[in-house]
Amino acid sequence: EQERLLKAVKAKSVKRDANTIKLFEHHRGQWAKLQMSGMLIWDNFPWPVFKRSSGPDDITTPDITAYMLSPLHPIDKSPRHRVKENIRRWHHDRFETRLLPKVKESDKDSVREAASTVARTLYHLLRCDMQD
Repeated sequence: EQERLLKAVKAKSVKRDANTIKLFEHHRGQWAKLQMSGMLIWDNFPWPVFKRSSGPDDITTPDITAYMLSPLHPIDKSPRHRVKENIRRWHHDRFETRLLPKVKESDKDSVREAASTVARTLYHLLRCDMQD
């Protein structure tokens, strides 16, 4: 019985890992599409969290940290490099000039608030958790 339960737990873990890897791939694709998109809405953004988000309250520092430091990211980049890459994407000045103007007016405040949370968290990760 224990062996059967252990196999079931492992199978769920493998499926969860595969879904997480697919999410990372999907988010990479979303970044490419954002640059070419016309009008954007909340759901167009690849928010760096594992669960589906519907507003800024769903974008939290612990969730962003878990996402960014996940061992399931492709190993071609170190966590530090991945954080730096995302800082470039979410940096206030760049985000406000390149992406925010494309956001539908009714979503603009929510997107701005969540993007700010993401950027602050990334800077915190870079300063505190990833010093060389």
